[in-house]
Amino acid sequence: MTALLSHGEFTVKRRSLPVAAALAASAALLLTACGGGDDKSSDNDKIAGADVSAPATSGSPDASSDTTERPTMELPDDVTETFEGWKSGDATEAAVLTDAGHAQTAVTYAITQGDPESAALSFYQSGTALAGSRDWVKGIIDAGLTYSGAVRYYNPDISVFDKKTAGVSYCADESKAYNKNRKTQKVDKVPATDQSYVLYSTRLQKNAKGVWQTTKLDSERGNKKCVR
Repeated sequence: MTALLSHGEFTVKRRSLPVAAALAASAALLLTACGGGDDKSSDNDKIAGADVSAPATSGSPDASSDTTERPTMELPDDVTETFEGWKSGDATEAAVLTDAGHAQTAVTYAITQGDPESAALSFYQSGTALAGSRDWVKGIIDAGLTYSGAVRYYNPDISVFDKKTAGVSYCADESKAYNKNRKTQKVDKVPATDQSYVLYSTRLQKNAKGVWQTTKLDSERGNKKCVR
């Protein structure tokens, strides 16, 4: 199945950053994955956070006007993600949300393909987000792991700062997603804890191709905003 995002509440076959790692080294990577910051900050450097108002969710914009050729990302049959309230009646906000989701799909695709240099990853990410994601992907691959299971994304908050920069934060429920041994295909179904819930905060910038690339990505496990 091709992991392409639409707007609104939907389900796609994709996986984001992994759940609790089977190995201590992987766990260490997990808690620091894809982070990074800029030396200077301004209004354009903001990352959407818990205090950002949620976008309007009425209506579903037409994404058919996007003619940019995008990479195809075929993911395993045992990887599923559901997006709740992942929509906006504003065309710009909808485009930002779509590419923010694609950026995480690209991480999943790179890991399932065993390729930290995946072209899809550099298509949807740049800056410190890309560097952190490549390191994370390599760490998971080196640990002999991939993914299996389902992830639910919810409570998206979006801020459009100007014509080319935006921020998105959202929660992830990884309680039903697990690490899988790449060689043996054995799934490590560890019990869910508060650490299975993650708050993601991202910054995006629109590039010359019209793609809202994720340039900065931070994650916080066990954040009270997301724990259910």
